[in-house]
Amino acid sequence: MLKTDKAIVVEGKYDKIRLSGVIDGTIICTDGFGVFKNSEKLELLRHYARTTGIIIITDSDRAGFAIRSYIKGCLDENADIINVYIPDIFGKERRKEKPSKEGKLGVEGMKNDLLEELLKKALQGQDGERRRDIDKTFLFELGLTGGANSSELRMKLLKHLGLPARLTTNAMADMLNTMMTREELAELMDTQILD
Repeated sequence: MLKTDKAIVVEGKYDKIRLSGVIDGTIICTDGFGVFKNSEKLELLRHYARTTGIIIITDSDRAGFAIRSYIKGCLDENADIINVYIPDIFGKERRKEKPSKEGKLGVEGMKNDLLEELLKKALQGQDGERRRDIDKTFLFELGLTGGANSSELRMKLLKHLGLPARLTTNAMADMLNTMMTREELAELMDTQILD
């Protein structure tokens, strides 16, 4: 089981139950869109973002991204935030009668070993300064932005890395910095995997 002092932020109680089998730490539920009207919950998140830092892991659907974006917008600019994105995996959670609106599994539907792997990657190297050498300029140089086929190339890369297709360019750069170095990304882009 992973251990962290950072508070883990999830959407609901079933996500919390799933993560409690993977990580030993504080897990805070946003109660979905309930966080939009809950000033006490936002103050709690601000506290953890200032002190220990937070890890946001929401579903990869439109609602999950809206909740993540709202939380980030409510925190200080220099808040210690780590974003963990679950891959786009289609299916339905066991407790539900039918799949979600977008047909994607949420955090509660992920296997423990996948969640553990994602969290390990996110926590790697967090003792020191976070690496930020993969930026929008570098993504442009690799053809991932600003080109005729950039969107298609980005989608192939995100799929290959198991990241959600909904990621913005900034979010993709943040995630890539937790996963690999500039050199490793350039090498990956030179392979035939993305052709």
